[in-house]
Amino acid sequence: MESIQLDAIDLLLLDSLQHDASLSNVALAEKVHVSPPTCLRRVKRLVQGGWIERQVAVLNSDQLGQTLGHGLTALVEVSLDRQGSEQMALFEARAVAHAAVQQCWRVSPGPDFMLVVQARDMPHYLTISQTLFTQDANVRNVKAFFATKRAKFTATWPLPNPPAA
Repeated sequence: MESIQLDAIDLLLLDSLQHDASLSNVALAEKVHVSPPTCLRRVKRLVQGGWIERQVAVLNSDQLGQTLGHGLTALVEVSLDRQGSEQMALFEARAVAHAAVQQCWRVSPGPDFMLVVQARDMPHYLTISQTLFTQDANVRNVKAFFATKRAKFTATWPLPNPPAA
């Protein structure tokens, strides 16, 4: 990946794309006041430079819950008995490989990991917890919090406002 410095146009592109990655190249170019070829070249450069990790669709959890059955979101604190780099890496690898784990964070101080886990229901969560926590002899403590309402969810980063062009 090439290392690039972000300028005002790059910041506008990143901000626009993180809010709506479905914009056509022409619409995006118009929004940031550059030509479509320039826009396309810059976006490709941002992708190649690692600034854009991937583009995804954010699904509506309320509609999914109504259609597929109300899912269960658990925020889970995990503390390990031994925190050596190898033990931390082993647990992390198991957690990120599990399809129900949406997010896995190493944190400090307090627990060693915070997980966001999506389960169909409580029996499904129990299966997940047995797989990830109970069967791992190095897991010392698990504390799960079950979401009752999602007040906010965003995948956007607050970017500095670029100077007006």
